Amino acid sequence: MEEQTIGVGTTNGEETTNAATTTTLSADELQTRLAQLEQDGASYKDQYLRAAADLKNYKRRADQERIDLIRNAGASLLMKLLPLLDDLDLAMQHVPSDVAATPWFSGLQGVQRKLLLMLEGEGVKPIEALGKPFDPNQHEAVMNEDAGVEQAGKVTAELRRGYTLHDRVLRPAMVKVGQE
Repeated sequence: MEEQTIGVGTTNGEETTNAATTTTLSADELQTRLAQLEQDGASYKDQYLRAAADLKNYKRRADQERIDLIRNAGASLLMKLLPLLDDLDLAMQHVPSDVAATPWFSGLQGVQRKLLLMLEGEGVKPIEALGKPFDPNQHEAVMNEDAGVEQAGKVTAELRRGYTLHDRVLRPAMVKVGQE
């Protein structure tokens, strides 16, 4: 019958040695290993710095998107107000002279001014188009007309006013463009 002991390393009364084998490395091998570990450390540091920069850029981009979202949250409502402003402008342009002298009309002009000031307070500004070079980012060309060499490529008439919201086009101006 065999005798078994656990942990001491004896079997049948004989002692066995499980001595750890020690490996001795030469100085060149140690230098090579150290250089490899330093290279690995530099690589890990570079990866960390890149990840930290990516995180910083992500946070900055997310903050900017949140700010833009808040700034432009009312764009839908403002777009619904623009046709009302167009109709009011059109009505003001076609008022007979006998009505233009009444206090009622001056009150209506005050309402128009308040509406424009409220829109400007929200960051809405009209796009100046008349006489400017045609810009497809700000203008929507719906007609062309013969206008001569000096007016070629320029806006000759504004059919519907365009507006920007914080330097972003909310609605392009509908224009007539001159051609040779």
